[in-house]
Amino acid sequence: MSEEKSLNFIEDIIEEDLRAGKYKSILTRFPPEPNGYLHIGHAKAICLNFGLGLKYGGKTNLRFDDTNPVTEETEYVDSIKDDIKWLGFTWAEELYTSDYFGKLYEFAVDLIKKDLAYVDDSTAEEIAAMKGTPTEPGKDNLYRSRSIEENLQIFTDMKDGKYKDGKKVLRAKIDMKHTNMLMRDPIIYRIKHAHHHRTGNDWCIYPMYDFAHGQSDSIENITHSVCTLEFIPHRELYDWLIEKLEIFPSHQYEFARLNMTYTVMSKRKLLQLVNDGHVKGWDDPRMPTLSAFRRKGYTPESIRTFCDKIGVAKRENFIDLSLLEFCLREDLNQRALRVMAVLDPVKLIISNYDDGKTEELISENGPDEAMGKRVLTFGKELYIEREDFMEEPAKKWFRLAPGAMVRLKSAYIVKCESFIKDNSGKITDIHCTYIPESKSGSDSSGISVKGTIHWVNAATAVTAEVRLYDRLFTVENPLGEEGDFKDTINPNSLDIIKNAMVEPSLKDATAESRYQFIRKGYFCLDKDSTPGKMVFNRTVTLKDAWAKEVKKK
Repeated sequence: MSEEKSLNFIEDIIEEDLRAGKYKSILTRFPPEPNGYLHIGHAKAICLNFGLGLKYGGKTNLRFDDTNPVTEETEYVDSIKDDIKWLGFTWAEELYTSDYFGKLYEFAVDLIKKDLAYVDDSTAEEIAAMKGTPTEPGKDNLYRSRSIEENLQIFTDMKDGKYKDGKKVLRAKIDMKHTNMLMRDPIIYRIKHAHHHRTGNDWCIYPMYDFAHGQSDSIENITHSVCTLEFIPHRELYDWLIEKLEIFPSHQYEFARLNMTYTVMSKRKLLQLVNDGHVKGWDDPRMPTLSAFRRKGYTPESIRTFCDKIGVAKRENFIDLSLLEFCLREDLNQRALRVMAVLDPVKLIISNYDDGKTEELISENGPDEAMGKRVLTFGKELYIEREDFMEEPAKKWFRLAPGAMVRLKSAYIVKCESFIKDNSGKITDIHCTYIPESKSGSDSSGISVKGTIHWVNAATAVTAEVRLYDRLFTVENPLGEEGDFKDTINPNSLDIIKNAMVEPSLKDATAESRYQFIRKGYFCLDKDSTPGKMVFNRTVTLKDAWAKEVKKK
């Protein structure tokens, strides 16, 4: 019997809550801010929140935290929804914090009436100066003693647009000497005269995240509000606001966010990469965004498997990018169609094969018989990889060389008889003879060779552009290095091959199809492809090439 997987700490909490009858069913939420594209770190939160709902027969809401109209756009909303669907999840309700602007305003008024909030006219610098330090208490200012009536009137005037941005803020009245600095009268509303992507110009005051988050959870009756570890200090304010407003007691739980080697997860820094032209947009296959992984050829199954393997922890750590690539290879090995593509072609001419003769050969599409077979057209002139021929072969060289024999994949054994160079010394043609009795599947030649190489028929091959992507950074922790993180960008993160030769079956390639270019790696069709020009992205290599580099160090 297989050993049952142990529960993570959040699952332990949920199971205890259900056993104790605290909830009849659970309700979680995924609350992204629509100010950018989701990245692989968000995938962990998505899989966790939606996974908990599925496991325990509950539901998960998608709630957009759209409280900052300056940075949020409908484009980001649409991309987030597409990414979640692509990962394989369905939300119970699509909600927006802006749905609750009216209710959140009422909550703020309630706090003022309870003398638990006040309007502060101080500048941002003055507020920061009076907040103290972790070792020194903060100080009350003169606005803290405003009357309830005055605060209510000024807050109404703020809502009605009578003040400019930054002139006033609404603060919770808690304790300026509190050991948790976030509890030292935090700002809960600010003035922003900006067009909102959903509410237009209806509002010019907007709730801060710490005020909107817990109250939105409560409005929706979220039972388990799961967020990352940096929000631990915020939990006390989350609970204080719910308690003082006497609303549904949602509760916050924190887990370790995903930190991955050779990757940057900060939206701000990812935006720098885009704006500075280091990458070609948010979906550039070198980026860690889900849209980039999707474009590069990753499967949602591989990402879900990765998130399951790394688990849910309470301590921050770095996950090796190689683990994600391992999950991908495991998945693609089962689903990717095997095809032949020659990335650096050199012509191979079979001198004893009849001119004009063609032959149809059968090749397996993959390791699973259900993947079927395809027909390959074989002829006198072929293309092989330039690296598969060595003029002066090294020891243990099992590929093609003068006088050496090798098998052509799914075809015949050939022997190199001669080769031709151009004026620059570059080999242009390799002349071989073939063994007619050595046909794959019916070989009666009695000849055994150690090497097998791939090929395409020169007469039917199709020209394609192939983009070989590698890791965007050369160091494991780009943000841990001195200086600008962009100084660690890998100058060889993209190699574009303009004139690769691929077998004609790839003319039917679709964006959803995954291919293993035999001996070269896993590839997919890029969105830049046109009917007259196919473009393929390398999704991942067949082996972890970076593991060798780490060993060298």
